[in-house]
Amino acid sequence: MKRCPECGRDYNDDSLRFCLDDGAELLFGPAAGEPATAILDSFRVLPSGGSSPDASTLAFHHTTASEAEPPTTIENRTERQSLSAHRAAQPHEAESEKAKNMSAGMMAGIVLGVVALVGGYFGYGYLKSSGGSGRLDSIAVLPFENRSGNTDTDYLSDGLTDSLIFRFSQLPNLKVSPTSSVMRYKGRAEDVAQIAKDLDVDAVLSGRLTQIGDSLDISVQLIDARSGKLVWAEQYDRKMADLMATQREIATTLTQKMQLKLAGNEQGITKKYTTSNEAYQLYLRGRYHWSRRVKDDLLKAIDSYDKAIEIDPNFALAYAGKAEAYNSMGKDPDAAPKECIPAAKAAATRALEIDPTLPQAHSALADALAIYDWNWAESESHFKKAFELDPNISYIHLVYAGSYLPARQRTAESVKEAERALELEPLSLINNSVAVGTYVKDRQYPKALDQARKAFELDPNFPLARYWLGMALVANGKYDEAITISQQAPADSPSAWMSLVSLAHAYAKTGNRPEAEKQIAKMEALRSTRYVRTYYLASIHATLGDKDKAFAELEKSFEDHDCFLNQIAADPFMDPLRGDPRFKDLMRRMNLGQ
Repeated sequence: MKRCPECGRDYNDDSLRFCLDDGAELLFGPAAGEPATAILDSFRVLPSGGSSPDASTLAFHHTTASEAEPPTTIENRTERQSLSAHRAAQPHEAESEKAKNMSAGMMAGIVLGVVALVGGYFGYGYLKSSGGSGRLDSIAVLPFENRSGNTDTDYLSDGLTDSLIFRFSQLPNLKVSPTSSVMRYKGRAEDVAQIAKDLDVDAVLSGRLTQIGDSLDISVQLIDARSGKLVWAEQYDRKMADLMATQREIATTLTQKMQLKLAGNEQGITKKYTTSNEAYQLYLRGRYHWSRRVKDDLLKAIDSYDKAIEIDPNFALAYAGKAEAYNSMGKDPDAAPKECIPAAKAAATRALEIDPTLPQAHSALADALAIYDWNWAESESHFKKAFELDPNISYIHLVYAGSYLPARQRTAESVKEAERALELEPLSLINNSVAVGTYVKDRQYPKALDQARKAFELDPNFPLARYWLGMALVANGKYDEAITISQQAPADSPSAWMSLVSLAHAYAKTGNRPEAEKQIAKMEALRSTRYVRTYYLASIHATLGDKDKAFAELEKSFEDHDCFLNQIAADPFMDPLRGDPRFKDLMRRMNLGQ
């Protein structure tokens, strides 16, 4: 332990060198001792030009040793996947939980207190400096370190990062690096100046989180990357049992000292969604699993949301998350539409009953109305309301681009919306994959292939990455490469069967009917163990020129309310069927016209 000789404040972190209150050099214990490394080195985030005994100007975000599997660098798709839909969930202040219930759930609450504090501080600093040369116009919030020695709490440190990013995004004229861009720095040693240059920002905020028993330590610091100077830093040592009181104490004290004044959309910055820290923790778990986009994780996400809702029946954001997860199950596809989309609609509707101003709930309902009900007017109405409430949520732009606009044959707009989603979250795996489909439907085949290669390079194991690369290769006439990439799908991958679709199309295009039909037979055999999208089978039959078989499968798709059937309006792989009266009739029945 260290102590300040001037004010007497104790610090559990022996790596701190100077007192955060008065700047005096810290001593070990009550007596004199050897100083440790400076405060910046305690975070391993050093301003440009700084030094330390073993490294210089590095930003290192520690992860626990057990995180070696899976890796936490850029190769880990989960940590690049956006959690942006959850970003503002904050619990109300409430009475402290009983000590026996203290655990990671309580940890979540104090994390949120720091989110409120740091978000408010930066809002104040942003306003205060706006008239001078020291104005900070952009910021990157680096992944908070989880030093608890427990990877099960990673979703809390990641959630803290994402929540801060959302708060800062509410400030006007402030550029904020998205979650998917900063997550690549997790577990990596980087120069702060280089990070700022790579992300094109003025300031870099970093922090760490440590839980030891019922004690919690959170440290935060903000560096002006242009000058390399530390703008602000603070450390909080608290007991979890004092969670709510501590949150009030920090917020009140800092408000008084800084004459805190929030900027921008104040409601968006301060809005709280639940009274329960435990429910919020479960919500974070849900977002974590949803980002993986495979069936087992989607089921875990839904289970987490249900548990959160059981604790707090008025947790609107948990209902919205549940709706998004059910929609994803239908679109990926991991379940028959009738098994999941009605549940998505019910959850989104309940979310809007609780909170009509929740953009994620409007978007989730709009998505379901487009992919299942084919109710285009009501779907667009909810999409427009979602954009009105928050135009900067990447996933809303993505589902508008993928679920609604192609069905309305507005493919150029679809491309623009997908590109906007990528601007907001450039390393999001789902954004990169879905964007390929928008280029294909707009007949921009070279761009589709370029985008597909980028998505695949980010993570070849992401469920939709290999599928869309295969389809983009087919669209560009690169059939041999499409066959190769499709055949390389790992047999144990939950989404390996989707590669049969691109493989069958490639064989059909090369005139190899026997091999194409063999892939169809494999998919039909899978129907006994899982849901197989009939739309895919119809598109293969169309490519083979078997119109009657294609329309037979499309009728099944219609009866199933296949979540992909609305793509028929713009899908180039359905072009062989467009002149048939049966095609026009199907479009009419889906309220799509011609």
